[in-house]
Amino acid sequence: MKKIISGNEAIALGFGDSGGVFASGYPGTPSTETLEEVARLGQVYCEWAPNEKVALESAIGGSIAGGRSLATMKHVGVNVAADALLTLTYTGVNAGLILMVADDPGMHSSQNEQDSRNYAKFAKIPMLDPADSQESYDMVRTGFEISEQFDTPVMLRTTTRISHAKGVVVPQEKIAPQVGQWVKNVPKYVMLPSFGKLRHVEVEARLLRLQEYAETTPLNRIEMRDPELGIITSGVAYQHVRESFPEASILKLGLAHPLPTRKIREFAASVKRLVVVEEMDAIFEEQVRAMGVAVEIGKNKLPLCGEINADILRTALGKEATATTVPVEGLPQRPPVFCPSCAHRGLFTILSKLKVFVSGDIGCYTLGALPPMNAMHAVIDMGASISAAHGMAKVNAIAGREEKPVAVIGDSTFFHSGMTGLMSMAYNGGNALVIIMDNRTTGMTGGQENPGTGETLQGVPVRQVEMVPLVKALGIDNVAELNTYDLKATEAAIKKGLETPGPYVLIDKNPCILRYKIRKLAMSVDQEKCTGCRACLKVACMALGLTASGEKQKVRVDPNVCNGCGVCKQMCKFDAMHELEGENYANL
Repeated sequence: MKKIISGNEAIALGFGDSGGVFASGYPGTPSTETLEEVARLGQVYCEWAPNEKVALESAIGGSIAGGRSLATMKHVGVNVAADALLTLTYTGVNAGLILMVADDPGMHSSQNEQDSRNYAKFAKIPMLDPADSQESYDMVRTGFEISEQFDTPVMLRTTTRISHAKGVVVPQEKIAPQVGQWVKNVPKYVMLPSFGKLRHVEVEARLLRLQEYAETTPLNRIEMRDPELGIITSGVAYQHVRESFPEASILKLGLAHPLPTRKIREFAASVKRLVVVEEMDAIFEEQVRAMGVAVEIGKNKLPLCGEINADILRTALGKEATATTVPVEGLPQRPPVFCPSCAHRGLFTILSKLKVFVSGDIGCYTLGALPPMNAMHAVIDMGASISAAHGMAKVNAIAGREEKPVAVIGDSTFFHSGMTGLMSMAYNGGNALVIIMDNRTTGMTGGQENPGTGETLQGVPVRQVEMVPLVKALGIDNVAELNTYDLKATEAAIKKGLETPGPYVLIDKNPCILRYKIRKLAMSVDQEKCTGCRACLKVACMALGLTASGEKQKVRVDPNVCNGCGVCKQMCKFDAMHELEGENYANL
């Protein structure tokens, strides 16, 4: 039966229909829904890991034990998992293993737009690059077959558009999950140098076999049309090419690595003009040029940064653009802000007031860097807030500066990779204030479970990891809890942490209001008391606005948006804000 599903949903369905046994991952847009959909389908076991390295290592274990396994993550997650990946390429697999990685051209929700095809080359493993939902589904099964045939992990790469766009999928006949034999094989799976040297030889021999496979597999196909123009492309770029140049001949690369050199030369010889269309890095173009094949248009006219669309292609190839992507002028700017009643709002209101240097991390709280708060000054990668703050403090001490840096990190990010930074700070006698926003969820990616939520991905109740004992176990003596909805108490706690020498940790335990659907009475403004000073607007809440008329604009509250956290009320010096009585948010 045909289904209309996204690429992420298609990969999940393909995993269940292809004999999948074990799946693990860490949430990260645009990959998150894949594992959530595996859980929803309920066909196989799946779990959230505390980070991507653990997810891949767990999948490796599942493969060694004989079960077809899947690890899911976004592109930057592969950086975290790279240690395991670059040795996995030596050990190979037992049952098939797929690493699904979702790239984010254009950085819709990421700190960089790295191209994961580089990792396939680096690790010398095959990479599949689907162009729609059907291919996303089909390539899971093909990936397992390649993995087992060639004794290799397989990377399945999507991009934001493939992950989230929906298309028609016709499922194949389902393969029942089977767990194969579990065999001890020390020379294959124990990467001591003596064994690793032998496995490296196998990796190089395997790559040669994969290159031969690339020449004959239907994953790479030539679509001959008008020989005047030939385009080499893959993934979502293939869709843009078909839209922009329906008459062009195309070499579509479903196997993005290794490339079919003979087929590329054959295709190049059959067309008059050769163009390489790929998002982000010039992975294909560089290899094609290295073969001695002339490329007329590649990154000399197509962008290295951001996504490609039909108009960009038309312009690059000398064709008139359709102007479908021209933005509408005059629209109001709507910067992202914290949800109404989010506990992060009170914290960053105080951090902004105190004008301290804040080393931030990856999560909803990163929004604290934006106006009007401007209260976060460095964001690098998952877990870096604590490590970076530690380094800052050490250099401050060397320079004779007394300023104590502040690190802000969420609970999921702390479990992911913040714990080691805090342990290092304790071990090395650091001097930073660490604030852990323990909202009991992985908030930025949609409210997924983590070791502190008390529940697994599949809804099984488990013991919660308690933050205070964990922090103390890492070597921190000064640990206190705070309530960031109370601005005075929050300010006092932060000042104490800044004034106390050595590592100091504050933990806010307010749950995510969106994830846990917390509702409170909305606020209202007494227009006679309001002076229009706008101090309350500094908390950057979308429920607050200004009256449309009058000699002096005053603040108003939208009761359908306000969730009654009271942070704005604490900013008012004229007692102009109060709670509305009774039910007032029926439209929520």
